[in-house]
Amino acid sequence: MSPVDNNIPRPQPPALTAVLPAEPLLLMTAGPVPVPAEVARAGGMVINHVGDTMAMVVRHIREMSRYVFQTRDERIYGVSGPASAAMEMAVGNLLWPGRRVLVCQNGLFSSRFAEMAAGVGAEVTVLEGSEGRPVCAGMVEAALGRGRFDAVTLVQGETSSGVLTGDLQQMVALARDHGALTIVDAVCTLSTMPLKKDEWGIDVVVTGSQKGLSSLPGVSLISFSSRAWEVIQGRRGPRPHWCLDAVRAERFWGEHAYHYTAPVPALLALHEALRLIIEETLERRFKRHLHSSLALQAGVEAMGMELYAPAEFRLNSVLAIRVPDGVDDGVARKYMTDRFKVLIADSFGIPAVRIGQMGEQCRAPNLFRTLHALGVAFARQGVHLDPSAGMASMEAHLAEHAEDVL
Repeated sequence: MSPVDNNIPRPQPPALTAVLPAEPLLLMTAGPVPVPAEVARAGGMVINHVGDTMAMVVRHIREMSRYVFQTRDERIYGVSGPASAAMEMAVGNLLWPGRRVLVCQNGLFSSRFAEMAAGVGAEVTVLEGSEGRPVCAGMVEAALGRGRFDAVTLVQGETSSGVLTGDLQQMVALARDHGALTIVDAVCTLSTMPLKKDEWGIDVVVTGSQKGLSSLPGVSLISFSSRAWEVIQGRRGPRPHWCLDAVRAERFWGEHAYHYTAPVPALLALHEALRLIIEETLERRFKRHLHSSLALQAGVEAMGMELYAPAEFRLNSVLAIRVPDGVDDGVARKYMTDRFKVLIADSFGIPAVRIGQMGEQCRAPNLFRTLHALGVAFARQGVHLDPSAGMASMEAHLAEHAEDVL
């Protein structure tokens, strides 16, 4: 008898080296982002996931994460999965039937909190911002005055629309005053702009590896306050998750005991990504992100295109640009990739394209290449643009802040 079923064809896929382009696309989407060489090298290694070296790596990741989160929390975990998995860890450990959550929503990603909370049986109330604008502190204050909530979910920057929640600190304070825990999505903002977890009193912060941290996709970070941990420990009855159980996660991250096989290459890469952030310092990194984004914003507007969100609600790390009427942005984006090897993102239900400004994306050569490709691609569809004016305006801002954008 043959050891295989000969009726099942044996596929013959090409090696990736034969099909990947010699010059890869410049990833200027809302993630994943290009990674530094040190991160790429670290992500190519595999070591014993419960050995002494791994225990050291885990300890260092926790120490460095405290700096990046601006917290003294003991309970910081790397989650095997995207940032949505870290969101699920927060929701699944802090909410259950009988508990109530207020979800502040202004886009696709902040709305996931509502879906996840409903999935574990919590009672969900949604506050929604208007198009291009976030939920504000006044809306949260009014909602908290109408009823009791065990938790409030917030997003610092909505990746899907490029909208910033400018009132985040006040909203966290309001929730705390009303006895509610706060869960903050900092997926596209951590290390790109200030977030002070302890000073602002945030209970849980989640982020992904493949955005501001400029690491490999596949692992996320979560930080629990002592208040949140007390709720987790006091929970009675079965827990809905096994891999995402925070108590079990503590056994690996706190006690270096087996939980499941950790994503070793992704954690090694994350170690290097965090180390490079600390080497740069948060202060310098914030300035680099701010002025790289402001330079790109100036260039886009000087060229003749309109930014989606008003300036006061505009996110630096993901810039949304309004698509002119009658233009097929899919055609424009394809021309950018085919002609210039630059990839930007479409959006989720809004008339905009999005350009990432996170980590390694915020480098002057990337900005010039992207702005030029954007201008040419949209001008080819009949939009009256002046790419040269846009490039000159961006160059002027970069030159004025040269020390901040190195």
